[in-house]
Amino acid sequence: MMQMTPTQRSRATTAIRQTASQFMLILMLVIMLVSCSGKRITKANVDQVAEGMSKKQVESILGPPTSLTTQDLVIMKKTTYVYRQGKDTVTIVFKDDKVQSKDSTLSD
Repeated sequence: MMQMTPTQRSRATTAIRQTASQFMLILMLVIMLVSCSGKRITKANVDQVAEGMSKKQVESILGPPTSLTTQDLVIMKKTTYVYRQGKDTVTIVFKDDKVQSKDSTLSD
């Protein structure tokens, strides 16, 4: 096994500390992003969603849905986006990729 000089040990220790610091910074940023993204389902945001909007427009306001279902019927395509946040649920129904209706259990 090769012995390290004091200078090499010092450099290795510094590199490990820098890597650990970078990891902690990235971890904190990820946690902040996740916690911020969870607060997009508010009454004010849901009120912005209007009939006729596209899926892309809805997702730019509310983010991606918690779950979705699609029915491809012969005469139309129906997609339902469901957003869940705690006890609250927001359901948005698209007909041919445009908002047809929305329902929410969010309180004021």
